[in-house]
Order: sequence, then structure tokens, then C-alpha cells
Amino acid sequence: MVKSLPNLQPFFLVWCVRNDIPIFIKVPETLEPTLKRGVSLDSCHAQNCNTTFSYRELASATKNFRRECLIGEGGFGSIYRGKIDSTGQVVAIKKLDPSGLQGSKEFLVEVLMLSLLHHPNLVDLVGFCAEGEQRLLVYELLPLGSLEYQLHDLPPDMQPLDWNTRMKIAAGIAEGLDYLHNQADPPVIHRDLKSSNILLGEGFHPKLSDFGLAKFGPPKDKSHVSTRVMGTQGYCAPEYYDTGKLTTKSDIYCFGIVLLEIITGRRAVDTTEEHGNQKLLEWARPLLKDRKNLRQLADKKLQGQFSDYVLRQAIDIALMCLQHNPQSRPSIQDLVSATKYLATQKFGRHAAHATRDGKRNDGRVYREEGKQELITAVQGAEDAPPELNTFTSNKDQERAQAIAEAKQWGESWRAKMQLCRQIESDDL
Repeated sequence: MVKSLPNLQPFFLVWCVRNDIPIFIKVPETLEPTLKRGVSLDSCHAQNCNTTFSYRELASATKNFRRECLIGEGGFGSIYRGKIDSTGQVVAIKKLDPSGLQGSKEFLVEVLMLSLLHHPNLVDLVGFCAEGEQRLLVYELLPLGSLEYQLHDLPPDMQPLDWNTRMKIAAGIAEGLDYLHNQADPPVIHRDLKSSNILLGEGFHPKLSDFGLAKFGPPKDKSHVSTRVMGTQGYCAPEYYDTGKLTTKSDIYCFGIVLLEIITGRRAVDTTEEHGNQKLLEWARPLLKDRKNLRQLADKKLQGQFSDYVLRQAIDIALMCLQHNPQSRPSIQDLVSATKYLATQKFGRHAAHATRDGKRNDGRVYREEGKQELITAVQGAEDAPPELNTFTSNKDQERAQAIAEAKQWGESWRAKMQLCRQIESDDL
């Protein structure tokens, strides 16, 4: 029996297997040039990436989509917790609303993308169902929900994310984007990076999800992909919103908004706020003009449990991502180095942390010169090489490497940090 998604012409045939029965899915015209550039769909079959489920199987897994199994809702449809009878695997099942925001084209793009892309910071697609008018996607179940839930919708009796965990999440998001931009061939632009599309596994390990709007990046002889504007209000890069020209730097802008969201605990757009403060950048701009006010940007749920120094570093990184000129934004490789560094700067009873006067609880001091990192001055040895002294109490090689990468990153971006600190409205 052959199944296909309707009204998607012209098409390539994508071979999937369920019980040795071939299922042919039509691929939309927008993907045709990319497939011709060499993306191998045979690799999906060879790795047996996906299982195709019948609608009956998924209805059984969710007790006929009972309300008690519902774990999320949105413009695309509903997400249910389910247990696959044949394997016992507990999964998340996204049931698309036929009249919702994610149609057959977006469904197909997500199946294709997650069949070809595999990384620890991308959600795993277990399988899908395309039966009649029904469109369902089956993912691994990530127990801690979305970043949006942890930042904004957590019940009062649950512990909010601490600073260390937030920086770890930011670093993981950057790792996922780095895979899409630099390791996927051809590169992939997510196009809808936001806190609700970042799911959290054990240990708050972040995974990017919702690839229905993803696009393959431009060929080497092109600077951008021209496409109709899609995405979410409050996250879209200004040049993409204005012109429809999409590049990997559009994702960098989204990352900047997400990082600012992680720092502040505020939504990218909050319609409950008064006019002029509804967008995150509108609310933050007055505070950013005076660096003495930066502490007021931090999420109140943190209760001041963070380093002022690392807070400033995190804000500077977010602002670089939010430059109006996309060419002025850092590459995702730079952001991986920078966020790895932030994630190594633990705050807490056993961690050295900077205070407002620059003194540290282990007698060290810091000085800020662009992105120059911690300068150690133990017992007056201020001229000692920072790469040797920064972690005299901790010899962990990975952390030392992260520091070295962050220093190198900072040297090349020092001028841009100075520009960020001016906080000119047209640069936001």
C-alpha cells in the first residue's frame, strides 16, 4: 500500500519502511534543489531512523488521546504522553491540527530534517504517522519540559533554574546550532528558535526541536535564502522580517533573544505588560544604557545568586547577537566558545565568584578589558599567565580549554563589545 501527502508537487520519493512495506512521501518543491545538491535520503533508510506508526497504534498509546495524557498545546495542535504497546517506550506524540499552523509541508520538512540530522542537542524523532488526514510526530519524551516552561510556567512550589543551570542550557543550545550551521551538509537554518522549542532532558540537557520551518542554507555561491517570513514574534531577526532574506545569522539573533530570556526570566513578548514594555528588548533597553543597572535585568527568581561579572559577560554576548547588522553578529562557533566559558564559571558555596567591588571569595580579583577573562592575582602575582592561574584550584582540562577559547574569541570581538555598550537604539 502506498501512502502520500497530498498536494505537494513536484516531488521526490522518500523511502521509509514499516514491516518491509514501502511508503512514498512527496517532498515539496522547496526541497528539490537541496536534494539535488547531494543530501542522501538513502542514509535515513540505512540507519532505520524512523518508524511509521498507524493511527490506531498512536491512539492506543495515548488511551485514545485522553485529556489526562495531554502535556502541551499550541497553534500546531496538541502533544500527548504515550506508551508504545509493541516496545513499551514512553514517547511524546504531537498530533497536528489539520487547520493549525503546521501543515503537510511543515510536517514533511520536520520528518526529513530529523531523519537526516543527529546530535546530542537535537531532539530524536522516533517515528511518524501520515494516515488519511492525520499527521502525527513521535519524539523521545524529555522529562523536564521546555525551557519556556522552566522559565515562565513553573509552579511556585518547584525550584526555579539556578544561574549555573541556565548557563549550561545556553551552552547546549549553542552546541546544537553549531551542528546545524557548520556540521550539517548542507547547513540548516532553524528559523524558529525560541524557548518553547528547546526541550530539557535529564540534568537539564537542552535539545532543539520543532524543525517544521527549518530551511537548508544557501549554496556556496549565494549569500542568503529568500523565503516568505515565518517564525515567532519577538524572535525574528529584523533583516529577515523586513526583506525575507534568511541566513545563519538570523538564527544568531534568535539565540540572542533566548539568552536574554534566560538571563531575565521574561518572555520575548509579554502582552500582560503595559505598552512599550511588552517586547523584551523594549523593556531591557533603558536598563542597558547604564551598566550600573544591569543587575536589575537578572531574573528575580535567582534571588541575587549569581556573579555580577558573569552576568555582565552574558549580557554582552546577548547584545552582540542582537546587532542590527547581521554581519556584526558573532558566528555560532564564537558563541560556543563564549557560552562554554560562562558555563564553567560556577556560582555557589564552593565556587569563586566576583562581587561588586571586584574582589573574589578566594582573594582573587578581576578586571574587565573587553572580553578579557579572569586575571588571577593570588598573593600579588597579578602578572602570572592567566591560562596557568585562572584555575589553580581546579586542573580540569576541559574547563581550561574553554577559557583559552573564550580568550581567543574575546580578542577578536573586543571592538564589537565596545559598540554594544553604547546601546544605541538602532543597533537593537
